[in-house]
Formats: sequence, C-alpha cells, structure tokens
Amino acid sequence: MAPTPEPIILASASPTRARLLEAAGVRFTVKPPEIDEAPTKQRARQVGQSAIECARMLAAAKAGAVSHRYPEALVIGADQLLAAGDEWYDKPADLAAARAQLQALRGHTHVLATAVCVVRSGERVWHAASMPELTMRPFSDAFLAEYIAAEGEALLGSVGAYRLEGRGIQLLERMTGDHFAVLGLPLFELLDFLRSRGALSP
Repeated sequence: MAPTPEPIILASASPTRARLLEAAGVRFTVKPPEIDEAPTKQRARQVGQSAIECARMLAAAKAGAVSHRYPEALVIGADQLLAAGDEWYDKPADLAAARAQLQALRGHTHVLATAVCVVRSGERVWHAASMPELTMRPFSDAFLAEYIAAEGEALLGSVGAYRLEGRGIQLLERMTGDHFAVLGLPLFELLDFLRSRGALSP
C-alpha cells in the first residue's frame, strides 16, 4: 500500500495564492499565520539586507508559525516585496496611498522579490525565490484615475497596487521573469518539490 501523502497547508491569507494551488489540482487547507511583518522588514533594512533576503525570512517565519501547530504537515509560506531602486513598497493602506505608489512607479522598472518555502515539524525542508522585473508605462493621470475608480479597494490587497490578472496589466509595458511569481508564488518550482515528496503524482 502506498504511503499516505503528507497534508499540505498554505500559511497565507492571499486568495490569489490559494487560487493558483487550487487550479493546479493541489489539495490543501489554509491556515493564515499571525505574525507582525513590520519588525522583520525594519531589521532587514537596518542591516542592509536585500528585498529577496527579507522575503525569504518572512516566508520562513509564516510557514514556521503554522508548522508548530501542525508538525505533520508540509506548510507552505510565501512572501513578496516590491523593490524600486532603494525603496520597498508594502500593500497600500488606502486608495490615496495606492495612487501615490503608482505615480512613483510610473515610467520605471521595479522588482517583485518573491520567496516561498516549505516547513515541516518546524524545520525548513525546501525553499525557492524569484525576482521578476516589471516596467510601468508612462500612463496618464486620467488613466490612473479611471483605473483606481474601476479597481477600487481590490488594489489594497496587492503589494504593487495592481493585479496582473485584472486591469493592472494596462499599467505595464514589459515584464521579464516568472508569471506565477508575479502573482505571488513560484509555482513550477513548488509543484516539482511537492512531486518529489509524494504529495502529487510524479
């Protein structure tokens, strides 16, 4: 008899990450972690860490926080930071902040530092990272106003104040890197790992 696959838990409140796993046919449960990300980001900036190093730390912290409650499960943690030059951007607090962020990014290239890790019994057993680059076109103020009115508070759930799978695609003129990483999860690498653990059919 084949061994029972390890249960999979997504330690994330992101509906986009959950949709990606569901669409890929992964069976999992969602257990959002309860951690404060701000101190980790502040320490990372103080000691000169890069955005991707910080994202790795946060992904591991999220998975670890849930793994202690479900040690028998493969717990997936993920994080994403937007870096433009020396600036890091969080999810905007309100639509005014979203407008200011998009104005700052307009006409420039930014990086979505995206990390994922899997923790079991409190130990990290796998991790991956991706750094897709996106360039925003020099869109007009009129377009920006239309965009914010159309998308509304949905913008507040994205670190970039845009959703690639929605109208946000109109903000961009170029993208290099993994499409799934832009959405918040390096999916190809994660699925390959889950197959190697017997959680998915080879």
